Amino acid sequence: MTTPSRNPKYHPSPWGDSGFPGSESARWPGAWLPTFPARASEGVCLKHMLSPVSEEPLLLAELKPGRPHQFDWKSSCETWSVAFSPDGSWFAWSQGHCIVKLIPWPLEEQFIPKGFEAKSRSSKNDTKGRGSPKEKTLDCGQIVWGLAFSPWPSPPSRKLWARHHPQVPDISCLILATGLNDGQIKIWEVQTGLLLLNLSGHQDVVRDLSFTPSGSLILVSASRDKTLRIWDLNKHGKQIQVLSGHLQWVYCCSVSPDCSMLCSAAGEKSVFLWSMRSYTLIRKLEGHQSSVVSCDFSPDSALLVTASYDTNVIMWDPYTGERLRFLHHTQLDPPMDDSDVHISSLRSVCFSPEGLYLATVADDRLLRIWALELKTPIAFAPMTNGLCCTFFPHGGVIATGTRDGHVQFWTAPRVLSSLKHLCRKALRSFLTTYQVLALPIPKKMKEFLTYRTF
Repeated sequence: MTTPSRNPKYHPSPWGDSGFPGSESARWPGAWLPTFPARASEGVCLKHMLSPVSEEPLLLAELKPGRPHQFDWKSSCETWSVAFSPDGSWFAWSQGHCIVKLIPWPLEEQFIPKGFEAKSRSSKNDTKGRGSPKEKTLDCGQIVWGLAFSPWPSPPSRKLWARHHPQVPDISCLILATGLNDGQIKIWEVQTGLLLLNLSGHQDVVRDLSFTPSGSLILVSASRDKTLRIWDLNKHGKQIQVLSGHLQWVYCCSVSPDCSMLCSAAGEKSVFLWSMRSYTLIRKLEGHQSSVVSCDFSPDSALLVTASYDTNVIMWDPYTGERLRFLHHTQLDPPMDDSDVHISSLRSVCFSPEGLYLATVADDRLLRIWALELKTPIAFAPMTNGLCCTFFPHGGVIATGTRDGHVQFWTAPRVLSSLKHLCRKALRSFLTTYQVLALPIPKKMKEFLTYRTF
């Protein structure tokens, strides 16, 4: 591994010479983006933004694929999916050409500002005993569309590890699932990069994956074959259910944090909500005017957001099916660049870990950040050809993937949640909307607990 040069070549920041919007400074240390060769053998480049905190998202780092190789014609370069492990110690990057990079987080101490480090549950003594985690390359053999980490740590995953590695049964096992172009799902052990399982059943591209947050190693897969499939990895990847009903490709699936519901979005105007207990359809959510392509639950399971090609995000109450809010994506006036880009379609939406913000990626070359109780975005960042986004599990960072195989890391709002919101989040994690409405409490309190105060 090579170390960063002491005299890096500097490049102007995407915000202009100043490094952040609105400043006239041109030659102070925060005015440039240094490019360092990090892990030269892997061909990864990092960019670090040194400018102070701004209201707009700042580019912290950018990962780019290494030198081009000769690939099979079926391969593609898009980063269709990115993911952080639940404890924030690993980042998975589908960088195109059938390759997934597993990168220890944080990237490098000198590249990431203080406060963004992972809160690993391993002690310092454990880390020293096992050695520092190393970056890994997973060759999946097919275009990788979906990525999902298992919950960590997880007693059932230790059983899975013990089944395949009886000589080391006590090592806990963090798992990464990859959804492939040929309908296969490959299950990898993160710490070693070993392939554990190969799940077969889908007849077309596996577009998205989602583990149940409970740690039971139940995996949900969404496919272009118009079905969702439920797998039990604790039973050697047994397929336990097939969910049918969609008439178009299934783009996205999301399991609620309380593990009671599953949302699936296909190339249709409606969204399906399923019971994770009986694996039956609860209801269809209708309100979009074009294909729905992304969905996500709030951390307390009380809200569901869906993003569509109709340029809207809809916020739902998943228990009642009520539409609580429309977030319409309009073009900035004036636009953030000189190109003639018109709003077309949304690509991705996700909740922040504390449940106070949303991030969206659209084809108008913008990353938007929304506050939960406001109808307009609170911040924008320019990004080209964005496809996906996800928050760092402890907040403060958003990762985005692009069509050219790049990953960008942006600053995100870091706030201390109010006591009111923390109480609401705690209560809604085990109370449905109907249970809240049945409580003998004032109407205004019910409205607050059910997110009707927007």
